[in-house]
Amino acid sequence: MKIALQAILWILAIFFSYKIYDSINGPINFNKIKNDRYADVINKLKLIRKAQIAHKDVNGIYSNNFDSLVKFIDNGIFTLIEKRDSSYMEYDRTYRIDMLREVVVVDTLGYVPVKDSLFKNSNLYKSFASVPVEGIDVKFEINSNIIDKNGYRVPVFEVKVAKDIILHDQDKDLLKLENETISVDGVNGPAIILGSLTEVSTNGNWPTIFDAIQ
Repeated sequence: MKIALQAILWILAIFFSYKIYDSINGPINFNKIKNDRYADVINKLKLIRKAQIAHKDVNGIYSNNFDSLVKFIDNGIFTLIEKRDSSYMEYDRTYRIDMLREVVVVDTLGYVPVKDSLFKNSNLYKSFASVPVEGIDVKFEINSNIIDKNGYRVPVFEVKVAKDIILHDQDKDLLKLENETISVDGVNGPAIILGSLTEVSTNGNWPTIFDAIQ
């Protein structure tokens, strides 16, 4: 009985030691995996932002799907222009004198393919739609719209992915806490979001520390 009791006590000691170890290291490992995956997702979102801004510069609106965005990068053209101030004298019939007129002259310098300008020899843009997390095959949600801001019609866009997808294989209790994050140092809310469909913004909802990670 004594030997059996000692064996049981050893088993309990090992079990509780493991639970203590797991309670300490679980959140540490979760945060490491979370930060690594967030960095990969955010880096791709920053590339998408670059492409969307170029799309708006050329077409006046943002793309609302990845197929058209990729096609734009493959075939789009930037027009290189130079703006310079100029002036000339013109006779004014009202005042009956020559008056100085100031104008802005726009010169076309040439054309550059969007792909060469933004991505050069890289084909990373072709996988824009895919969330870069190993073990899943999920696509970002992308939408665009035109909203009214102070009487002006303004193009907006939004690209997002749920944290539940990014951290699909992690501890559910820790994931629940992460979805409730409200902090200046964290990604607030249940998703990583670039842009907005209600505000004029091309920013993401992540802290600036991720902007320094490449």
